[in-house]
Amino acid sequence: MLAHITIHNFAIVKTLELDFQGGMTTITGETGAGKSIAIDALGLCLGDRADAAMVRPDEDKADITATFSLKNNHTARRWLEDNELADGDECILRRVITKEGRSRAFINGSPVPASQQRALGQNLINIHGQHAHQLLMKNDEQLTLLDQYAGHQNLLTVMGKRYQEWRSARNNLKQLEKNKEAFEAQKQLLEYQVKELDELALEDNEYPELEAEHKKLSNCGDIATSGHTVIQTLSDGDETNAMQLLQMAQQQLADLCAMDNHFNELAQMLEEASIQVQEASHEVTAYMDKLDMDPQRLMYLDERMATIMRLSRKHSVQPAELYSTHQQLKSELDALTNSDQHIEALSEDVEAKYQASLTAAEKLSKSRKRYAKDLDKRISASMHQLSMEKGKFHIAIDGQPKNSLSPLGFDNIEFLVSTNPGQPMQALGKVASGGELSRISLAIQVITAQKVETPTLIFDEVDVGISGPTAAIVGKLLRQLGESTQVMCVTHLPQVAGCGHHQMFVAKESRKGKTTTNMLPLDEGSRIQELARLLGGSEITEHTLANAKELLIAA
Repeated sequence: MLAHITIHNFAIVKTLELDFQGGMTTITGETGAGKSIAIDALGLCLGDRADAAMVRPDEDKADITATFSLKNNHTARRWLEDNELADGDECILRRVITKEGRSRAFINGSPVPASQQRALGQNLINIHGQHAHQLLMKNDEQLTLLDQYAGHQNLLTVMGKRYQEWRSARNNLKQLEKNKEAFEAQKQLLEYQVKELDELALEDNEYPELEAEHKKLSNCGDIATSGHTVIQTLSDGDETNAMQLLQMAQQQLADLCAMDNHFNELAQMLEEASIQVQEASHEVTAYMDKLDMDPQRLMYLDERMATIMRLSRKHSVQPAELYSTHQQLKSELDALTNSDQHIEALSEDVEAKYQASLTAAEKLSKSRKRYAKDLDKRISASMHQLSMEKGKFHIAIDGQPKNSLSPLGFDNIEFLVSTNPGQPMQALGKVASGGELSRISLAIQVITAQKVETPTLIFDEVDVGISGPTAAIVGKLLRQLGESTQVMCVTHLPQVAGCGHHQMFVAKESRKGKTTTNMLPLDEGSRIQELARLLGGSEITEHTLANAKELLIAA
């Protein structure tokens, strides 16, 4: 509930601090005094659009802070926690507007976009303005009220999810069918490309191996010549070779070792070198024996590598990348080849999702019809209380699933009324007069508000067009609502004002060319004086005072 509001330099308010309590609080004052000004300021803390004209003249900025108690408000607590803005059992909303029109918003001291204040505000306060009856003539607003009364949030969430799943699948199917002709042309090209690469039958990592083999066969003559030279140099030379020279050196070192053991290590080194040279000679000889100069193989390699190079250029890739290109093209061809099966499978999925949407919509519609019957009875009874003894109210629900399925289901809602005997049920705006429309609107708002979890309800002059005994009944309805939630009501009717658990008075004064509005809580004596003023105008008599006391006693 709203616990406190502080307003600085807003419109004609210089400074205003107000504490609020539970129950029903009525706000009264002279015409033009600014009875709705605190509600307008509060609206800024709830994310309303800011304007430079809201700043009090000759001031730099307007600053409004509203403090809410979150006791038993689990929805608001969860929202704050989800957005990492929670701070205990209180929530403080602040809005600052500069004279240039710039605006800053805060939740529990953290700067946030005004849209976040607006999202949170829906869980804190529900404001019913004096033009609410105009909204009631719109079918979408009527549907929203019925769903709020029925507590359909979970059903609406499921309905929205099923609808979006169906729409997404249907759009994918349409796109696939639309592109099918283009896919056929692409498929023919892919079939040709894949067939060409299939005939090549290139293996993974084959090209680097072909390159290495081709290089070897191309240089086979040079390899043979150089290899024989190496063998001659190492071991087979007739006049001299490395082995002979090493053996001569080993003999000489053997003689030196006999005379000086200093040469022992060197002799060991020469022996190892002799073994290495001998092994190297054997390895080269063995390779030369296996060396196969195969012109036909070389011709095959030339042709295959030329084909690979040609296809690589055709597909704008390196030869080593041609294998992966082949695999990718095959995958694309497979996908297109299976497109007909995919379309068929997706068609079945679209139908399944449509049926799931219909099931959710039918469940929602069935619940709406059940709650609509209850609401029909309650609003009709309330109309009788509000001096429309023969009035009837009915919620007509109709829908064609194939034509009107939406995230809200398929129902079309219309509020119908009959205010006089024999009068047929017609649309709300076509039948009711201005006064009747105000009373019906108020009945609908009060009854539906009882089912809304928002802990604070504000009624801003919703009793326009109501007077006499009807006003007294309106006051009792609002007071009854205030027994279970916090209700604030801006009113000009003494019968409504007297029903409040608490009352505040708005006064305007002008000094030195400047106007200031103040709002003050009234004690019992002050309430009697204010109610007497509302009853009798500027002249307060013993009679009006007595009537004012009776109003408080009756409440």
